[in-house]
Amino acid sequence: MTVKPLAIAAVLASISAFAAEAGQIERACLSSGRPGVTRGLCGCIQHAADITLTRGDQSRAAGFFRDPHRAQVVRQSDRRSDEEFWRRYQLFGDTAAAYCS
Repeated sequence: MTVKPLAIAAVLASISAFAAEAGQIERACLSSGRPGVTRGLCGCIQHAADITLTRGDQSRAAGFFRDPHRAQVVRQSDRRSDEEFWRRYQLFGDTAAAYCS
């Protein structure tokens, strides 16, 4: 009977390891509840984010999965920092579209 607790502990450890390895974009993608979401697709999108966005950018972009209106606010902002972020975010989107389709 000690096999069950050990098996459960091993499964929980592997889930924790996956969560620790998954990036912010991947986690946001997986939890978005959108149709067609798979680990493979979200992992691919995360890879595109790793190539094109800083960690800070990724954190900001991950929030767009929960609240898409935030993306619109940033896109329409006149602040230079928002404009610079938006250029990087567009590159990320273009990269993800090309790489993950």
